[in-house]
Amino acid sequence: MRSTIWESKRARAGAVLFWLLIWEIASLLIGEELFLPSPLSVAERLLSLSVTSVFWSSVLFTLLRIIAGFILSALTAAAAAALSYRFPLFSLAADPFVRIIRTTPVASIVILVLVWVRSRNLSVVISFLMVFPVVYTGILEGLKSTDHDLLEAAAVYRITLVKRIRYIFIPSLTPYIESALRTSLGLSWKSGIAAEVIGLPDGSIGERLYEAKIYLSTPDLFAWTVVVIILAFIFERTFLALARLLVKGAVS
Repeated sequence: MRSTIWESKRARAGAVLFWLLIWEIASLLIGEELFLPSPLSVAERLLSLSVTSVFWSSVLFTLLRIIAGFILSALTAAAAAALSYRFPLFSLAADPFVRIIRTTPVASIVILVLVWVRSRNLSVVISFLMVFPVVYTGILEGLKSTDHDLLEAAAVYRITLVKRIRYIFIPSLTPYIESALRTSLGLSWKSGIAAEVIGLPDGSIGERLYEAKIYLSTPDLFAWTVVVIILAFIFERTFLALARLLVKGAVS
């Protein structure tokens, strides 16, 4: 088992090195940092940025807002899915909202939201809106797929609601929740950063990306993009691990 895990990690590392090599070769062939900086120049720029207070304040600004938007959205979507499962009329009322948010382009929503919300809080609202349909739909599908025979047996034997949630609903919902979280975690970062690039809140990662574009600082653009990828990766792994611990604790 350990050897299989080790081989899997080595394979992933090899794949990353392969694409870094392709990147380096492409950079050498183009021969112009303005169009495609080398991995080394991006790493050097990232290192120089990481020792500045502006870097960490920008990271903290964006990180806190996207996390807040994601958590608020996930909790609200879970509650709305439970209400839709229990009350068909609520599901009927919520369906148009979910469909509209899911199909409307992020840029259009950002521009509309800017009419009502200060740009400083824009990434919170946009992350909330983009995550909501994914988590809502995933949990609602999980609830609907719960074994009805088990629910009927629980009703016959008068098992309490808490125990039904703990031993029937949570095990049934777990794969649906994990799938929804995996999708929505990445989406929260993509939409949140896109909102910041459009709204340009002071001190955000989106503002740094926009400045890099304006001043044609391609290494900075790549460096900040790498920062977003790393933050999204850490956030996803951490949140999924916490979610698994909560589920394990709830059913044990």
